[in-house]
Amino acid sequence: MTMVHPHKPSAQTPFGRTSNGQSLTVASRGLLFFLMAFLLFSPTLLADDPTAPREAAGGAKEKFTVAYVEGGPYGDYHMTLLGLVFGLEKLGLIGVVESPNSVKADSRMLWNWLCDNANSDRLVFKPEHFYSADWDDSKYPVIKRQILSQVERGEIDLILAFGTVAGELMATDEHHTPVLSITATDPVAAGLSETVEYSGKDHVHVQVLAGQIERQLTMFHTVFGFKTLGVPFDITGAGQSSMGAQTIERVAKELGFELVTCETELEISEREAAFRNLVGCLNTLSRKSEAIYLTVSNGMIESRMPEILAPIIASRLPSFSQSGPGETKLGVLMSLAADDFMSSGLFVAETLKEILSGRSPGQISQVYVAPLTMALNIKMAMAIGWNPPFKVLASVDELYTTMATPQTGAPNPRRP
Repeated sequence: MTMVHPHKPSAQTPFGRTSNGQSLTVASRGLLFFLMAFLLFSPTLLADDPTAPREAAGGAKEKFTVAYVEGGPYGDYHMTLLGLVFGLEKLGLIGVVESPNSVKADSRMLWNWLCDNANSDRLVFKPEHFYSADWDDSKYPVIKRQILSQVERGEIDLILAFGTVAGELMATDEHHTPVLSITATDPVAAGLSETVEYSGKDHVHVQVLAGQIERQLTMFHTVFGFKTLGVPFDITGAGQSSMGAQTIERVAKELGFELVTCETELEISEREAAFRNLVGCLNTLSRKSEAIYLTVSNGMIESRMPEILAPIIASRLPSFSQSGPGETKLGVLMSLAADDFMSSGLFVAETLKEILSGRSPGQISQVYVAPLTMALNIKMAMAIGWNPPFKVLASVDELYTTMATPQTGAPNPRRP
């Protein structure tokens, strides 16, 4: 056995010398081996800690806890979330025992169903991570603080922001957790995305259906050639962003017709008040315009559609739904929209899958190419005395022959 002298270098081991050439004592060597063992094995120990972040192969997180955020209930949010569920199942990211089709048209109920039924190795859904402000402006900052606090504590790994309001709350530089902004009406004009292709933030992905408002107004103007178009706008800047007001104004200038606007409180939590304000605007706009463009708002309550359309019918004016064929089915004359929620949900699911694989949200294509549907309500055409030309009828994908009565239609408002 070789003895180590405290003042004599040892040639027996590569770990037996200090930086000045002196040998280490037995105690020092023991401490060095202890430190080396700690450094070698501590990553493994951390990986076994259930509270520590887990990484999958390639550096991507193994588990993502998902949060749902909305400004308030809106039928399209529920349908897109349903499409997302089917998309996640199709891509193998979740497994479900029973179909969610029976879940009522309520995003919260569908989210709770997802929490109970989604079997996934990568995604975690919890009931407490569903956030809705019920269209109450005072709740927006409260919800935002709650979510950012959970993000800071590592309790939320990915945020699904449904609609323009939720996108404005979550798609910020105040955190760097991945955000998917979904179903915003005009995200570029609203400032959610710098361009169609890139949000401007690496952790934010914005679903962009490019040119939808432009195509709607172009088609509507081509068919009727109106010189004045009545448009109800919310009185707030945030509400106008949700409706795509800037894009509407720009297209009006490009196509050469005048906008006749009525600004009122439409994006408020008191739905009945929003409805009354909308009807008041339509009474005014129907006397001053040649056509009406019905923007998405909290006043567009489906069960009250006959009352909404009454002043338009009285003035025998053509009407167009910004929301889509769902409102044309209830009596609005025309619409052109991507009403395929399964396709939209699959797009979101594919984006989410890429994030799970380790890609930055800002690296993923934002442009959603959707099948657009042209809808026409022939009974409304008859009510206003318009006989659709053959070339219009030949372009129609969905033709409706009935209109809503006060007893029909869902009780929930449609909202961006």
